[in-house]
Amino acid sequence: MMNKILQTSNAWYLILVRLMTGLVFLSEGIQKFLFADALGVGRFIKIGIPYPEFFAPFVGFVEIAAGILLVFGLLTRVAAFLLLIDISVAIISTKIPMLHTSFWTFAHEARTDFCMLAGTLILLFSGGGKWSADKRLTKHDRGDNAANKT
Repeated sequence: MMNKILQTSNAWYLILVRLMTGLVFLSEGIQKFLFADALGVGRFIKIGIPYPEFFAPFVGFVEIAAGILLVFGLLTRVAAFLLLIDISVAIISTKIPMLHTSFWTFAHEARTDFCMLAGTLILLFSGGGKWSADKRLTKHDRGDNAANKT
């Protein structure tokens, strides 16, 4: 099962997707703690997220941890799945309501969220790529398995 989770495409460009997606989520997670009134608990209260004192730090922690995992390409699919949930809730709770105001306001405000959604989907389906910790771990596992069979 672990090999299926770690299995990855050999595509070199996935490092770009990993870095872009991981660093943005990492930054956003840190900002939830640095600017709690505007981006953390205060924001969660404003948009009506239940139990904001719990969920804002929880989401910040998930964004930091999963962002770091993406940067290194470790457990890429697991991290991408967690961030897919994160960004989906963000789009549903903060961007979709903007459609009632104006399509162009929605399009402008949602542009980064949809790029992050695309990045997480690419990584969920492709894995971490050629230069990822996942790739190194699966190579190491294959070597160990071959040695154990002889």
